[in-house]
Formats: sequence, C-alpha cells, structure tokens
Amino acid sequence: MNRRRLFQRFLRYVKIDTTARVDAKTYPSSPGQLKLGRLLVRELKAMGIEDAQQDNFGIVMATVPATVAVPAPTIAFCAHLDTSPETTGKDVKPQVIRNYRGGDIELLANPRQVICVGENPELEKAIGHTLITTDGTTLLGADDKAGLAIIMEATAWLMEHREIAHGPIRLCFTCDEEVGRGVEHIDIDKIGAVACYTVDGHGSDEIDVETFSAETAEITLRGVNIHPSIAKGRMTNALRVAADFLSRFPRNRLAPEATDGREGFIHPLEISGGVGEVKIRFLLRDFETARLGDLAQVLRQAADATLQEFPEAGVDMGVTRTYLNMADGLVREPRAVSYAENALTRLGRTARKTIVRGGTDGSRLTELGLPTPNLSSGAHSIHSPQEWASLDEMMLSVEWLVSLAETWAAEKLDAQSAGNR
Repeated sequence: MNRRRLFQRFLRYVKIDTTARVDAKTYPSSPGQLKLGRLLVRELKAMGIEDAQQDNFGIVMATVPATVAVPAPTIAFCAHLDTSPETTGKDVKPQVIRNYRGGDIELLANPRQVICVGENPELEKAIGHTLITTDGTTLLGADDKAGLAIIMEATAWLMEHREIAHGPIRLCFTCDEEVGRGVEHIDIDKIGAVACYTVDGHGSDEIDVETFSAETAEITLRGVNIHPSIAKGRMTNALRVAADFLSRFPRNRLAPEATDGREGFIHPLEISGGVGEVKIRFLLRDFETARLGDLAQVLRQAADATLQEFPEAGVDMGVTRTYLNMADGLVREPRAVSYAENALTRLGRTARKTIVRGGTDGSRLTELGLPTPNLSSGAHSIHSPQEWASLDEMMLSVEWLVSLAETWAAEKLDAQSAGNR
C-alpha cells in the first residue's frame, strides 16, 4: 500500500471543517460535509470509478468493479464525513510525530492539553509509529476521517492492482453520524450489499460486534414566571426545579463517568432555558435493549419526586429510539464477522472482537437489514483536543480491507475450482 499517499489523504481531509451541528434543520448540518464529499467524488473519478456521485443529501456512493467473473457477493465499506460537535473541527492544525519514542505528548498551542501515557496506555504500543495530533485547540477528526482515508487508499490500491481477485465493492460515505442522523437518507437496496463494514473503530485489528442500544429523552420542566419584585408565593423558578431534578441522579452509578464494560447509563447532555421553562436532553444507553425502559422509568420517578417538591411546576417527557445493539442483527449474516476474522488471519494477524460503549452508522444499518460490524481505524481519544491517530495502524486497516475483499471472493472462486475438478 502507498503509505505516503494515505498520510497525505488524511491530512487533506482533516483540514476541512465538517463539524456536525445538533441544532441544524438541514441535512447535512454543515456545509463542510458537502465540500469534503465533492472532493472525495473527484478523487474517486480520478481513480477510474465512473459511477462516483454525491446525492442531494451529501451522501457519496460509488462502486469498485469486480475483478472476478464468478458472481461474488457484493460487500460495502462505509465511513462518515462529519466530526463531533463536542469540540470544534475548524482550523485543524495537525502535528506530526515521526518515530514516536514514548512519553507524554505536549500540544504546542495549548499547554493545558497534554496526551498523557497514563491516560492513553495505547501509546506504549505505538513506539516507532508516526502519530498525528492537533495543536491542542481543536479535535483531529480521525473519527472518522481516518476511516475515509483508509477506504479511499484501499480503493486506490484495488483499482491499481486489478490482479487482486474481488467481487463488487460499494462505497458509502454518510453525513451527520455524530448527531445520530448518519443513515437517515440511506437506501439499503441502493447499496445492494450482503454485508457492510464501517471503518470507524479504535486502534487496530478490532471488530466491534456489539454497540449500545440507545434512546434520547427530552424533558421539559415548566415553572411559573413573574416579575421578581412581586414573586413571593407566586413564582416557581424552572431553573431551581431543574437543579432539584438533576440532583436526584446518582453520580457513583448510572453515569458515564462511573460506568464501564457492559454497564449502561443515564447521561444529561444538554440544558437550556430560563425561569419559565427548562429543557434537558438525556442519553439513555444499555447493551440490553429491554433495559432502556428501566432507565426511562428512573427519569419518570425523579420527575415525580421533583413535582412533590414543586407542586406548581409541570413536566413533559418524550423518549425516542436512536439505534439498537448491532449484535441483535449480525446473527442474520454470520459471514460478516467470520470473514473479517479470516481476512486478518490471511495477513498473519488475529482479530479481537470488542464492544462499543456508543453507536455507529453500523448500528442503524444492521437494524435496517444490512449487517455491518465496525473495524479499526487507528483513532484514539476521539472527540477531544487530545485525539490522536497512528499512521501505522491506519496502514494495517488498509491491508485488512484489501484482504477482506479477497476473502469474500474466495468463497465463490473455491467453489468454482472444486466444480472444475
């Protein structure tokens, strides 16, 4: 694979601001996603992929044509164009550390931001790697521009090496994954694949086979607003109601900062409003879909208790489904995971099946009927100014995708060879 070209692709992509916006009414939610999508289409067409196109929603689709005559299954590779709204992605200034020698990494434009080995034990395995960070004032955007660069480089390699045996490969680059709208305008039939792979994971050689199931709860707390000069006995301050309500959630359990592994949580994400009304958005997460109802009930019980303290207040609550644990759907096409494992075995490496304390486009795609496990992209400490990526791990993922394409074709080629004997 072309390491230098992969590196240049990644740097080119992260410099385009594609920060998703939670409050936007448009899809995509930011113009930079359209800009990056147009760039990818131009690059794909330059590789010789004639059907590359960006639709009205900014989604990029393309097909790497098969190199085998047998009807090998169509698979798909997927990544997302946007970056997290939790940290700005504007004016990203990548720092490159060649032959990393170990130790903490200072981010030069923001002395308060230090990538510490104690908080990033993966750095101990990255000795000698080429690492990319930011200057400490923005995120890097490796989530998921590392995935984009990996898929694009694997595509370029396959187009340049037509002797590699593979079936049709569909490429799908989505928008607004970070705000839960990544597959809102995806047509599964248009992808036309038996299995898909998002390249949106952590480190190297990992296959994410489970994600959280997720719901979002919107709580509206209504007070009684009146001028403070005549408020005695008449005002119910919704801000105080909200403070009481939030104080009823434990900090030592059911919170993201107090849970790990397979533990779920209730996460107050956003709050807005004033004396008359306060809105709070919560994330509900658990690996067991049925337990989401229990988490919603915790919210209702807290609201009821708050209303006992503030009887003049009012509350409305709405809960919406975001995505389901991909494990529920991957069983429909077991080859999606087993072939990803086999593809690494062909490279002399061993896959690790892991779980994600979050969700991916693959969660929704799998729920919609397209089994989509998630593969490593070389990204670390995502969504923060301390985000970093390993070029060496990204190269490993490029090799994995090429091997994966071969693995899916091998099934048909082996059957044809057996029939000819």
